[in-house]
Amino acid sequence: MALPQDVNPINSEVMDTLVRASETDWVQTADKAFTKVLYTGSESGSWAVLFRWLKGYVAAPHKHLSGSHTFILSGKLQVRDGVLNAGDYVYEANGMLHGETTALEDTEYLFICNGPIIFFDDEKFLGYTGWEEMQRMAEQQSPTPRG
Repeated sequence: MALPQDVNPINSEVMDTLVRASETDWVQTADKAFTKVLYTGSESGSWAVLFRWLKGYVAAPHKHLSGSHTFILSGKLQVRDGVLNAGDYVYEANGMLHGETTALEDTEYLFICNGPIIFFDDEKFLGYTGWEEMQRMAEQQSPTPRG
């Protein structure tokens, strides 16, 4: 049976990306913090990463400038007044603001973000993370993600 409309892609060069994360090196981003970049989307600003934070790592206070999804693969994270455990999923909406996030145990988690995040302390802006920073980091990984 014929479809009622043409569903062929207009841009056939947009392809799925395959990253064999088990074969990709962790990039150290701070003392006790490592990242594997899975995806960066220049067309949307979204990005997906695996984070590995060793016990005691503390991420600075930050604000989400887009929605994000977090799934804890192993370990425990202190986020605001709660604890995320292995198997927990949380969605954080655009505009979510929170203090430090602490790894209570060695923790690995999948993080999918639809845009940038800004980091700050009581006195100043500390930094910005978005798809472009993640793309630069992906270029440090070995082997290179394959499309």
